[in-house]
Amino acid sequence: MTLTIRELIKIMEKYAPTNLKEDYDNVGLMVGDTDMEIQSILISLDCTMEVIEEAIENGCNLIISHHPLLFIKPKSITSETVKGRKIIKLIKENIALYSAHTNLDSVSDGLNDFAMELLGFKKYSIIEKNDLRENSGIGRLVELDKEISLKEICEKVKIAYNIETLKYSGNLDKKIRSIALINGSGSDFFYKAKSLGAECIITGDTTYHNVLDLCEEGVSVIDGGHFNTEWPAMAVVSKILQKNLKKLGYENKIILSEKTKDTYKYI
Repeated sequence: MTLTIRELIKIMEKYAPTNLKEDYDNVGLMVGDTDMEIQSILISLDCTMEVIEEAIENGCNLIISHHPLLFIKPKSITSETVKGRKIIKLIKENIALYSAHTNLDSVSDGLNDFAMELLGFKKYSIIEKNDLRENSGIGRLVELDKEISLKEICEKVKIAYNIETLKYSGNLDKKIRSIALINGSGSDFFYKAKSLGAECIITGDTTYHNVLDLCEEGVSVIDGGHFNTEWPAMAVVSKILQKNLKKLGYENKIILSEKTKDTYKYI
């Protein structure tokens, strides 16, 4: 069977509908011809020039990224900007780009849910519910049966995301029962999480003043890094997409990017 971009969009809409995105977001087909036949698919966190080259090397004419290349729509597309060069490269190489961002964070069996599974949390609620689809929304909140220390939570995060160091605020000996998780940039939902009783927030992007205020209000914050809190779950997303394609009789290969990497380095 031949898989077109148009059919792929329908499949993605069933899994992570674009109407679940946050108002500020831009998701869906960024670049490409909806009638184009898909060969292989590359899954990435971002659409970098390295990722585009990786797609070319692997014969992938569709990139599915989590972060949208066209988050803010450009006024012009020229070779004078890195964004322009990437768009031009995609078009020249006949590579389509599709992005699933906050809709993929929100949906049931999306990035937030997979992150909770990685952390070993099984029973949890949604912080900011989306009424358009059951069990969807931004952020997750777990009430533990037994209190654990902030240090233990930090260790769980390090193991789940395979990282050696992370930023945190608060007393490591503090006992915590209610934990919020908001992958990526979660600051817009910190105080909603607090209002629901969160004593600790695990997220991937913080600002100094946000964390300072929360710390003074008795809420600990664990910053696992934007990349770390999102990329591991994308591996699960690729498996779900592959399974969905096979159910429909499509045999297109899905490749998880090896060029997707954290922008930050640590010494």
